[in-house]
Amino acid sequence: MAKFPFNVRAYGIYIDSNNNVLLTEENRFNMFMRKFPGGGLKFGEGLKDCIKREWKEETGTELKEIKHFYTTDFFQKSYFNPEEQIISVYFLVKPETENFTVKENNLKLIRIPLPELTEEMLTFPIDKYVLQLLKSFLQM
Repeated sequence: MAKFPFNVRAYGIYIDSNNNVLLTEENRFNMFMRKFPGGGLKFGEGLKDCIKREWKEETGTELKEIKHFYTTDFFQKSYFNPEEQIISVYFLVKPETENFTVKENNLKLIRIPLPELTEEMLTFPIDKYVLQLLKSFLQM
């Protein structure tokens, strides 16, 4: 078993004024991934600091609002390390600007209208579950 078997992650959910959800697409570890922007917590970092850093890395923008939306409440084994359990924390976020600048070559930002976004369009099980919660929360 891994020394510390938990992988804590923070993700931002941004819905723009046209009701589009911002997602990332990337190829990593020989796998195509479509997910909410965000990533792994670093040692010594708080969850809000993590989403601020990850958001800046992936979109080139700062966040002006961060509100907790959901924390994983079920067991999810890591796709990439079977000895790790994923704990994901999702925040509803508002960026300072919508002028996004992708800095990573293998990363692409896309917007999909929320009513058209389906679970099948997302890669990871927790994201799929969060999409259900989000649509229920917004009564879609």
